[in-house]
Amino acid sequence: MRLQLSDEDVEFREEMRTFFTTQIPQDIRDTVAARRELSKDQIVRSMRAMNAAGIAVPNWPVEWGGKDWTPLQRHIWHEEMQLAGVMPPLAFNASMVGPVIAAFGSQEIKERFLPRTANLDIWWSQGFSEPDAGSDLASLRTTAVREGDEYVVNGQKTWTTLGQYGDWIFTLVRTDPAAKKQAGISFLLIDMTSPGLTVRPIELIDGGVEVNEVFFDNVRVPAENLVGEENKGWDYAKFLLGNERVGVAPVGSTKRTLAQAKEYAATAGPGGTSLLEDPLLAAQIAELENDLLALELTALRVVANSADGKPHPASSVLKLQGTVLQQAVTELWVDIAGPNALATGAGEGSDVPDLARTATTNYLNFRKASIYGGSNEVQRQIIAGTILGLRG
Repeated sequence: MRLQLSDEDVEFREEMRTFFTTQIPQDIRDTVAARRELSKDQIVRSMRAMNAAGIAVPNWPVEWGGKDWTPLQRHIWHEEMQLAGVMPPLAFNASMVGPVIAAFGSQEIKERFLPRTANLDIWWSQGFSEPDAGSDLASLRTTAVREGDEYVVNGQKTWTTLGQYGDWIFTLVRTDPAAKKQAGISFLLIDMTSPGLTVRPIELIDGGVEVNEVFFDNVRVPAENLVGEENKGWDYAKFLLGNERVGVAPVGSTKRTLAQAKEYAATAGPGGTSLLEDPLLAAQIAELENDLLALELTALRVVANSADGKPHPASSVLKLQGTVLQQAVTELWVDIAGPNALATGAGEGSDVPDLARTATTNYLNFRKASIYGGSNEVQRQIIAGTILGLRG
């Protein structure tokens, strides 16, 4: 099945494809293609290249660097980026805190933070989850007590992705302990070099250190770093989480990774023979390709039916099935790599192909996909209620 784009959108797609395949440094695209972890420097250089071209934050207001694109053009931008092996702009900056500041921040806060956020001159971390406040985020306990022109913050955040690189952290804090859960929360911007703020790494099952704990011990924060109104932070958090879930189904990158697996399998058998001659493996790949096509069509349906900046309810299907397929493809890689998948720690001089050495690491790392951006269990509840009309 082929989708027919307008001449204007075809031209736009070619423009995006040319940019991502020629203007993003090759070492960055090679690292993504090898399914290796990007360094901080590579992430910064990639986003700055996009920002210099004016396409790093298309979902922001035009006055702050956004683009007056149609929903379809934003979809094309996102897909061509993934197909080219380019990491999307850092989500904490581009999709989370940036839109919140643009929508709810004072003019002073906008001028102070938005240009540097778009250019990744500030690396933002997310301070939402706590040891006892994950899915039930409103039960958070980190407090911010007003003392004159400052807030004094005490508490702990966890699962802070790439917090080791963070310059600032946007944080949900409890400013009215007497109020009901959601009513007493505020949205505070905190300099991560502040005295009393400590970042501690958490080692994950794949051996990486991608997430962290952040501790606040009498951290003093200027009151001018409050976004919007005090005790209105829950409204801003819901706005942020809505933006976080846009584009959470990585159709383009999953298609690229599946194509790599198929190419690798063609010569991965004994003596360089093709594993694709195995009818079970061939059927498995064909099924994944068909499922990805269906997901791509669903993504276009969501784009076509989203209005006023609000995603269509079927976006929950995108998140759910997108992460299921993402995990399925990483599992396929382990199957194809076979015993070579055990060579995760092998060095560059190993005879084991590089893509096989990353198979297990990626498989383990993407177990997280079922949880972030709204867990798959939550998405099933949304689908049942808003699409199927079921009520428990």
